Amino acid sequence: MANPNESPISLLADEQNIINSPANRPEDQYEVIDLNHSYPFVLSFNNLSYSVKVRQRLALPFCWKCNLDSPEMNTKLLLDDISGEAREGEMMAILGASGAGKSTLIDALAGRIEKGSIKGTVTLNGEVLESRLLKIISAYVMQDDLLFPMLTVEETLMFAAEFRLHRSVTKAKKKARVQALIDQLGLRSAAKTFIGDERHRGVSGGERRRVSIGIDIIHDPILLFLDEPTSGLDSTSAFMVVNVLQRIAKSGSIVIMSIHQPSYRILSLLDSLIFLSHGQTVYNETPDNLSKFFEEFGHPIPENENRSEFALDIIRDLEESTSDGIASLVEFNKLWQATRKIDEVRDKPNVPLKDAIKASISKGKLVSAGAATSDSNLTSSVQTFANPFWIEVIVISKRLSTNSRRMPELFAIRLGTVLVTGFILATLYWHLHDSPKGTRKRLGFFAFAMTTIFYICAREIPAFLLERNIFIRETAYNAYRHSSYVLAHSLVSIPSLIILSLTLAVITFWAVGLSGGFKGFVFFFLTIFASFWAGSSFMAFIAGLVTHIIIGFTIVVGILGYFLLFCGFYISRDEIPWYWKWFHYISLVKYPFQGVLQNEFGNPTKCFVSGVQVFDDTPFVDLPFPTKIKLLESMSNVLGNNMTSTTCLTTGMKILEQRGVTDISKWNCFWVTIAFGFFFRILFYFTLLFGSKNKRR
Repeated sequence: MANPNESPISLLADEQNIINSPANRPEDQYEVIDLNHSYPFVLSFNNLSYSVKVRQRLALPFCWKCNLDSPEMNTKLLLDDISGEAREGEMMAILGASGAGKSTLIDALAGRIEKGSIKGTVTLNGEVLESRLLKIISAYVMQDDLLFPMLTVEETLMFAAEFRLHRSVTKAKKKARVQALIDQLGLRSAAKTFIGDERHRGVSGGERRRVSIGIDIIHDPILLFLDEPTSGLDSTSAFMVVNVLQRIAKSGSIVIMSIHQPSYRILSLLDSLIFLSHGQTVYNETPDNLSKFFEEFGHPIPENENRSEFALDIIRDLEESTSDGIASLVEFNKLWQATRKIDEVRDKPNVPLKDAIKASISKGKLVSAGAATSDSNLTSSVQTFANPFWIEVIVISKRLSTNSRRMPELFAIRLGTVLVTGFILATLYWHLHDSPKGTRKRLGFFAFAMTTIFYICAREIPAFLLERNIFIRETAYNAYRHSSYVLAHSLVSIPSLIILSLTLAVITFWAVGLSGGFKGFVFFFLTIFASFWAGSSFMAFIAGLVTHIIIGFTIVVGILGYFLLFCGFYISRDEIPWYWKWFHYISLVKYPFQGVLQNEFGNPTKCFVSGVQVFDDTPFVDLPFPTKIKLLESMSNVLGNNMTSTTCLTTGMKILEQRGVTDISKWNCFWVTIAFGFFFRILFYFTLLFGSKNKRR
């Protein structure tokens, strides 16, 4: 077991020294760095301003609760000329009431706002951070705990290590890093406990929050941003979380977090505070000077009061005042800051950023950067992803399958649906005869079976939406590629689709009395599998487009209804108006439906209407058999063909021609269905690529 007093970074120091040793890199490409010298980091932000366009709300007359959006747009200023700096080894906390701009400032510093939307600069050691480099040297912990519920704490951190630690780091070193991090986070007693959710008992709220922090600091980032890390926690859990963050800062990181109302104990751990009000800075100093600041402002803080709470109360009172509001405090803060800059001049690091980062990596930090930091152009030399594509696919697949395997009820519901559907269809269409009535029932069986498959696939929508925020958080900071997730997501689903397809095929094929023998069964099974594949891909695409389960289901129900309408069951291809025929060809149900019809009726020697069966489904169906024979003889005389009670009048091929399903062969229908699955997976990839940037505009 790792020593809990040992820094988790030191466990990787040997590995990193090997990576960066002269034996492993050409001397003519590397500068000589004095590793014994300290290279502190300073994050500076100057004159940050950010505004958004909002529509005016117009109240309707005689209905004071009714409002409409006005076409006119107003500008709302969320950040107003905010400046400050945070240093390595220190924790900065951003405080303020709800709507003060805390999360917005965190997003601005973390590069989560589009460059063209924000004014001002954010620099590290005096150099503007490019987005690609910022993703690698920083981590962002969201306010919500986004974790897989059926993974243990240890497994969750281990998967994070697989994603974020460089592939040159051995498996043993990764395990050692995880064990040391568990001790650092105070999670040893919960290491083997499941994360849990509403239906599964798991770790406590404070432990979940620490796990969320752990997965983002597994690679030991230089910059750590946290949005309300103590939200929803009791005072003890909140203090433990901030205490962990202090240890992370002391290990050589810059920690910046937003916090709503810190307790006295938490306040004692913080190094600097920024109070915001309506996007403006009203205090930017150390906690120790808070009392002196408000005393000089004319609102002294009583000794027995929590300084931060009392300060927030003063700010709130000023915001609600009818005179100058918060403006007086903003102006006083500017004068205070100007005085402090004269009285106290803090040292600035006179070291190029690339040298500082190289020195930090040599000490074990930024494990995900590996050895690729030698180039003079640091941004281009730092590796974007810690692992190659194929390793990412394996790790993501393992994590998805592990989490799914521990929630068997989700697959059991789908399997149960298939079993019930198959049983109903098998008993409802039991041993159909080769007759007009049997033909009609076969058409209904195939239409319902193929359509039901797509509805069963709708489970993909809530399943992915539960993972969506986890995916956005992890890909936002280059844990893995979008394409790796899409491929892994596809591969993991295939075994369950095979089981569901085989179950439905076995239950219904022989019970209904379908044609083709074993070869016919194999094609029937393959068509069902292709339908499940295309359906799950289509649902994944829809889940990538929408963000709400109800919206997703509404869209799916409507589209599948249209697919069924135009598949060729209710109205044949030749009867569809020309302006709607395009919908017939994009219907997902058309191709599997047409394929199984050709599999069933494709035998040119098999008869489905013979002799007197021609009167079935006509007004003459109830006539006595001798009468039908006489009518058949009369028809023979008129047509000039001898028709007896055993004469074949309609073969399977004739039925296919009547239904208009001979334009594409059954195997081409199968391949088109498979191709639809790949097509929607590609669209799913693009929805993730362009729809999950997780940045404000």
